Amino acid sequence: MDVTDRPPAHDGAVRLPDPVTGLVLSCHPGPVVAVTVLVAALAVSSGATGGRWVLVAAAVLTGQLSVGWCNDAYDALRDAEAGRPGKPVARGTVGRHVVWGAAFTALFLCAALSLACGWMAGAAHLTGVVAAWAYNLRLKETVLSWLPYAVGFGSLPCLVALSLPGRPWPAWWAVVAAALLGAAAHLADVLPDIEADLRAGIRGLPQRLGPARTRLLLPVPLVAATAVLVLGPVGAADGGDVAALCGVALLAVVVTAACAGPRQPAGAWRKTALAGTVVVASVDVALLLARGAEIA
Repeated sequence: MDVTDRPPAHDGAVRLPDPVTGLVLSCHPGPVVAVTVLVAALAVSSGATGGRWVLVAAAVLTGQLSVGWCNDAYDALRDAEAGRPGKPVARGTVGRHVVWGAAFTALFLCAALSLACGWMAGAAHLTGVVAAWAYNLRLKETVLSWLPYAVGFGSLPCLVALSLPGRPWPAWWAVVAAALLGAAAHLADVLPDIEADLRAGIRGLPQRLGPARTRLLLPVPLVAATAVLVLGPVGAADGGDVAALCGVALLAVVVTAACAGPRQPAGAWRKTALAGTVVVASVDVALLLARGAEIA
């Protein structure tokens, strides 16, 4: 029986989400919170004052909300045909026009808040947000599907640095490392849905590579980001940094070997790749935050 055919719930029973809850869930709240918290922490570690880092965080939050709502509104029909769970717009919990309205409202607020950080900071951040919208509307179906993620993540250190007093340019290694993390985020985000995407006619880079090769590729940008974060900043890397780089490289080799094993069950592949990705990404984020004061 479909969920819409169930009898009304009695007190104490689980109820269907209302439109407000559906609107919240359709913004992709996990990534929205994660990216916003990360950038806020980076702004604080870079030396931004209270009012400045709050403004940066608000700009990022509204930008991420606009991207999430745009994604679910645009893909509503495709998600409904694929029967994907957890998609409130596709299930009719919240109207598609409502989500489009929320997306454009958040985009307008994002533009205002980003430019309030300074026109260069605003331009850099809005470039990343526009790239993310371009991914939703077209580029996710092309071989360039990784590019909006790289541009979007790479724009975040630019926003933080250019929001500081004196509008200093961001360090090259911070931008490159963030872009590499964005490319890895794209691979990790698409990996679980590759088969369903192919059935729907979506042929971005991971879909063209297929699940097995995408799993093997996933550690590459993460290890590259670690190397950039360790070796890029001026000054010799200390023993802890070198140990982190060696550990990440070793873990990547282990994950790659495990995923490439001919007798490895598909479920084990996914768990191994996910666990390794989480560990390596956590190391990269920690290194980026530890170097926050050096990004400008």
